[in-house]
Amino acid sequence: MSLALATLVHEWRRYLAAVIALAFSGVLILSQVGLMTGILRAYTATIDRSPAEIIILPPKAQSLMGTTQAELPSRIRPRMYLHPDVEAVDTWEDKVGEWTNIPKPGDKQVRTYARLAMADPAPGSVTLPVDFPESARRALEAPLSVVVDVSALQRLGVGVGDSVIIRGQTLQVAAAVSGYANIELPTVFVSRDTLIRLGLMTGGDKTGLLLLKIRDGGDPAAVRDFLNTAANGEYRAWLREDLSEANSAAFMEEQVVGILLGFSLVLAMLIGVGITSQTLRGAVASNIREFASLRALGVSMPALRGVLVELSFWVGIAGLAGTAVLTGCVLAAARLGNVNMSLPPTYVGGVAALLMAISLVSGFLSLGALSRSEPAELLR
Repeated sequence: MSLALATLVHEWRRYLAAVIALAFSGVLILSQVGLMTGILRAYTATIDRSPAEIIILPPKAQSLMGTTQAELPSRIRPRMYLHPDVEAVDTWEDKVGEWTNIPKPGDKQVRTYARLAMADPAPGSVTLPVDFPESARRALEAPLSVVVDVSALQRLGVGVGDSVIIRGQTLQVAAAVSGYANIELPTVFVSRDTLIRLGLMTGGDKTGLLLLKIRDGGDPAAVRDFLNTAANGEYRAWLREDLSEANSAAFMEEQVVGILLGFSLVLAMLIGVGITSQTLRGAVASNIREFASLRALGVSMPALRGVLVELSFWVGIAGLAGTAVLTGCVLAAARLGNVNMSLPPTYVGGVAALLMAISLVSGFLSLGALSRSEPAELLR
């Protein structure tokens, strides 16, 4: 065990403030990222969890952000079958409708807006999420039925079996599913037949975004390239994974999101560098006689600086461990509160690198405290 690590282990109380500061800085950033990414994941959940491997967007669209659904000409749909590996094609219908519950005596009437996501209940449908329970799929087969995420039941003022009014028609809440929490608009699933009856199905010479299911053994990348070659500027085919990454990048570039994350980043850096550097300086000052003893034994000043930098490295590692524990607690609390949070590995890695950089910079800033570690200090 190195001298720096042994110092941290045996005198951990002196460095606890620095570790806590780093941990809370990391949680501050990751919580913001997780919440923002969770909002995006809630919006794209029906695509991310569908059996479709290719999504057709308008030719100039760079992501789902800001893309109007009915921008594709309906005549392109048959052309998707030109490639023999395309097994099924369907439209992605995602609408917003006014929701009014029918309260029981003594209950409050709720009038709000809900996100209506189409999920065709046919077995193996392209628009049916792969994690949909069989009971929910069968429930959607009934005319004018809806399936609601459990996190939205109280918010919408309903329970399973209750009736609601959407666009002047009475529908029944036939089942509830989990995993589709949305803090913006509550998610409600409807079948194609129900969406048509509500008058919300895209029709005419336009179609919604297309979802393509590839046959077993087919190469989605090859199908994408083939379709893009034959697009004639009318559409663009995306792999589901590529579109998910593009959605995340576009969402993080939104002005409000950028301001929030930028503020959190600056605040975390100020807290981390300020507290960590001062803690390290205070720890060095309190151990100045020990450092002076090492100087008296012939240890050079560069070697002592190396010990302090290594010490800041281990403080950073401890801060990362604390961040992991606290972030796990935040995620657990979010699940209990039905708040959708998601932490992409790329952002987690970036935050980990940032925390280590903060710790090391703090170590370099505290090197000045070693200037008093002269052997003469032992005579005082």
